[in-house]
Order: sequence, then C-alpha cells, then structure tokens
Amino acid sequence: MTRALPTHALLGAALALSLLAGGAAAQQAAGQPSGAEPEVQAPVPEVGPGRGRLGPGQVPQTNEPHAPTGMPAAPPPVAAAPTPVAPIPAPPPLGDRNQADAAELELQAALRGERIAGRITIPNATAANLIQPAGREWREFHNRILTWVGGVAVLGMLAVLAGFFLIRGRIRPEAGMSGRTLLRFNLLERANHWMVASCFIVLGLSGLNLTFGRHLLLPLIGPEAFTAVSAAGKIAHNFLAFPFTLGLAVMFLLWVRDNIPNRLDLEWVKKGGGFIGRGHPQARRFNAGQKGMFWITILGGGLVAASGYVLVFPFTVTDIAGQQAAHVVHGLLAVLMIAAILAHIYIGSIGMEGAIDAMTTGEVDENWAKEHHALWVEEEQAKARAPVPGAKPAGAG
Repeated sequence: MTRALPTHALLGAALALSLLAGGAAAQQAAGQPSGAEPEVQAPVPEVGPGRGRLGPGQVPQTNEPHAPTGMPAAPPPVAAAPTPVAPIPAPPPLGDRNQADAAELELQAALRGERIAGRITIPNATAANLIQPAGREWREFHNRILTWVGGVAVLGMLAVLAGFFLIRGRIRPEAGMSGRTLLRFNLLERANHWMVASCFIVLGLSGLNLTFGRHLLLPLIGPEAFTAVSAAGKIAHNFLAFPFTLGLAVMFLLWVRDNIPNRLDLEWVKKGGGFIGRGHPQARRFNAGQKGMFWITILGGGLVAASGYVLVFPFTVTDIAGQQAAHVVHGLLAVLMIAAILAHIYIGSIGMEGAIDAMTTGEVDENWAKEHHALWVEEEQAKARAPVPGAKPAGAG
C-alpha cells in the first residue's frame, strides 16, 4: 500500500525546480548554453604606443574610473598655461672659456701680417709657429731675388771678362821679360793664399749648387748623382769654413800693413791701373786694385764666415728672424764675392803674363815688377844694396 507524501515536502521540491529553471533561462539569455562550463576570457593586452593593437572583441583595460552607466561623461579638466622659463645657454668648452675663437684670432693675425701660432706643451716654443709672414719673405728672397742677383753678378762678370779679353788681350810687359827675378811672396804667404783660395772654391761651388743646382746640375746628372753631390757638398761647405776663417786671419796679419790706402791709390784709379791705354801708374807692394781685393776678401769673407756660423749652429745666438737675416747676408755677399774673385782669378792667370808666378814660385820678373810695382822694386833694391849690420866690406882684413 502506497503512503502519500507530506504536503511540505511537495512544496520544497516545487521551489527547487523553479530555481533551476530560472538559472537555465538566465544562461541562455547571456548566450551561454545550459550546463556548459563558464567561458574564461583571455587577458586583453594593454594599449598605447608600442604595445600592439586591440583584437576583435577585446576591451581596453584602463585605470580611469568609469562613469556610471547612463550618466554623461564629465568634461576633461582644463590644463593651466605653463609658466615661460628663460633659456639657459650652454657653457663653452672648458679649455676655451673667456678666450676668443681660434679661427678668429688666426684671421686677425693674417690680416695684420703677423705670425700665426698654435698651442704646444713641449719646451721648444718655436714649434708653435704655424704661419710666419717673414718666412714667406725669406722664401721669396731665396727662390727669386738671390737667384737673380747671383745670376746677374756671376754671369755678368764672366761676360765682362770675356769681352775685355777679346778687346785687350793678354797684358804683357812692354819691355819683355828680363830673366831676372825678385822674391815677391815667401812660402808662408803662398801656402796661406792657396789654403784660402782652395777653400773658397769649394765653398763657392757648393753654395752655388744650393741656389742653381736643381735647375742646372740635376737635369744633367740625374737625381741619384745630384743627391750624392749635394750631400758631399753640404759636408764640405760646413767643415771647410773653419780653415777658410783661419786663413783670413793669417792673411790679415801678413798683409794688412801693405794694404792701407794712400794717395797713390787715387792716381792709380784715375789712370785705370794700366789696363786702359799705355803706361802704368806707380805703386808700392800692392796697388789700388790689389788693395781693394784684399779688403773685399777680409771684410766680405769675414761677414760671410760669421753669418755662415750662425746658420751652421742654428738658434745659438739668435731666433728665427736672425737666422733668416743671416741667410740673406750670407747669400748676397757670397755671390758678390764670387763675382769679384772671378776678376782676381782672370788677372792672375790668363789676363796678365807673369802674374801667376808670384803665387807659384814666389818670384816675379824684374821688368814685370817695374811696370806694376815700381816703388816696391826700388825699396827692394835699396834693401839689397844696404850693408848688412856687422858685416865687413869685401877685402877688409
């Protein structure tokens, strides 16, 4: 026999069914099938610069509070205007503070014709010189002025001597050679003369090579031989300056007494020294022409030697300006002396008969001496006739 359920149990079961039916209807209304597991939504990436783009169905995440649904969004707050701030200039580099621009300084110095120097940390202050206007002037002198002066002086003298030889010929004693000789220069005088002469020839040729060698000698012998010749010439030029200077000092002591100018020299110059016309003006041991050559050699050679030592030992007694001045003096006097010595060589060799004997054997012909140095011959003959102190006359007992 079946027992009937109590009334309150039936009511509880009906309430439970109602709740289940309401939950299923809510899930269907949300688009989720009944009895399925709840869908887990993947995390939505943040948005913004460099964070990717939103995918379909993704809601951007933000920390800003949402306005209640159905409420109008509040207007954004108005930002206050920024306060203007004065720009701060960037400071100059540490090493240039309170200093003018280097390019501006160089431009100003160039416009004023001054030297342009850099900054150095080594003890040699001359290494800071970048541009020196005096250096341009010196280069102009060496490359152009000295070349022209030397060329005109040397070639001009050679042309004059060649023309004189063609017109006048070799000067010979009018009375011919007598065969009798007089001692004119002793061994010391001749040895010192040839020491000075040989040194001067090497010094002159090596010096001319510095100015004209690259234009005249280099095309003839080629760069290798020219380099060897120039290197040897430089060494000889530097070391032969010492015996040349010594010879000048000895020459001065030997001959200065006989080379003091006097009024006879004026008469010699007025008559052309016997080279023009006939007849020879009187002279003692040295005539005016020889005296002029003596002082050219002593004074000119002394200045050439002194300026040369300044160049051989640079910056010992002067700065770069003094070095350039020494080179100007050295170069100009040297080429002028070379031109003068060419005239001296001409007279002592092919220009005058009997003159070379004075510096080879030391003796000259009596007729030659009477024509060119008549007063000196009289002095020498008077010395020869003078009795020797303490000597007894011939035949005395």
